[in-house]
Amino acid sequence: MDSIVLGGGCFWCVEAVFQEIKGIQKLQSGYAGGHVPHPSYREVCAETTGHAEVVKVDFDPAIISLEQILCIFWHAHDPTTLNRQGHDKGTQYRSIILYKDEQQRTVAEQSKEKAEQEQLWKDPIVTEIKALETFYPAEDYHNNYYADHPQQPYCNIVIAPKVRKVRQEFQDWLKTV
Repeated sequence: MDSIVLGGGCFWCVEAVFQEIKGIQKLQSGYAGGHVPHPSYREVCAETTGHAEVVKVDFDPAIISLEQILCIFWHAHDPTTLNRQGHDKGTQYRSIILYKDEQQRTVAEQSKEKAEQEQLWKDPIVTEIKALETFYPAEDYHNNYYADHPQQPYCNIVIAPKVRKVRQEFQDWLKTV
């Protein structure tokens, strides 16, 4: 088992796009990249903690590689917008990869370079790549949000299109039901 911490806007979106991917063992919404210990959702949204909304992705590297996870990450959100994803604005919505060791740092940087070379996005990628210091789990109601609230307007308008895009682009990587 291995893990990586990713932020690509709202953590509900990041969690939802990875839920159907083979080899993903567990997803945990949380906060990381800031300076305040044990932040709350309200504090993070107030932009006083420096934290981003992130998801800890636990995966089986025998089934899915970190490179594949990052490929999905680059496709599932817009890594070219600073501190924003769509209508979600603020430093907590920044695009960020938080690595746990030098091997992950190298893979993340190479993956970013590859996405830029392939011109996946027309604008430059602004994703922050930095060492994970501490991951703070989010309040329980943030976990499995999309699956638990599929009719909620934010889920329909913002999350569902991202999930559909990942399903379409990564069909071979989806879990079979």
